[in-house]
Amino acid sequence: MAKDVLCEVNSCRHWANENQCTASSIYITNHQQKQAHSSAETDCKTFETK
Repeated sequence: MAKDVLCEVNSCRHWANENQCTASSIYITNHQQKQAHSSAETDCKTFETK
């Protein structure tokens, strides 16, 4: 498991300085119920608005 998770979505409550993610776990799903072939085809379900 990754020790350092980086995220540029600074409108998320789990975002911290230097793009660090402070969530205790990360949940990512396929976008639109199809198998992902790139990061653009995924969605972060961990996101919460600040």
